[in-house]
Amino acid sequence: MHEIIRQRRGEQGMSQADLAARVGVDKRQIRRYETGDTQPTLSVAKAIARALGITLDQLAGEETHRIDLSGEWWASWQTSMQGEEVITAQQVLLRQQGELILIETITRGIDVEEGGYMWRGELRLWDNEILMGWYAAADGAVRSKGTMYFVLHPHGVSLKGRWVGLSYDGEIMTGWGAMGKTEADARALIAELKQDPAAAEALEPATS
Repeated sequence: MHEIIRQRRGEQGMSQADLAARVGVDKRQIRRYETGDTQPTLSVAKAIARALGITLDQLAGEETHRIDLSGEWWASWQTSMQGEEVITAQQVLLRQQGELILIETITRGIDVEEGGYMWRGELRLWDNEILMGWYAAADGAVRSKGTMYFVLHPHGVSLKGRWVGLSYDGEIMTGWGAMGKTEADARALIAELKQDPAAAEALEPATS
């Protein structure tokens, strides 16, 4: 456990004082945990795991092969404004906590006048293969919200999928979505998805 605390804290860019503040203990206590002189109580261990973005099992040293998607990504979306296709790209931050991934935008992507907005959401990772979740606009004047579905690349380097939700052009809209490590990667994935025969209907309102 002491090695995991020290390693994960370093990966997160936190000092011992930073971790102590998040957990609610004295910095000297964190030092004792990391040297192995003492073990945290269950309640403190839970707080440490939360602060480090890992599960209690991982903190205890249980072997895991779950892909960690934490970090800055580029997201690209196929959407529309007044019936015209718009391909957007914006930076997003992913923070993974076990199977739960919190996501929020770093940049707007396009101007507000052109339909750009900031948003946040959550994704859940299933079997290192599928991610499903929701998004909602963080800009007060924007009502856009909906769901996301992605297929994860086997090496965790990209995500390809689709969004469904309320947008500027309708209450039930859908389009392709993708994430990559660079803007060029994300846009290339959208171009690849658009070659799919179903892409012609991507922006059509869903009907029963």
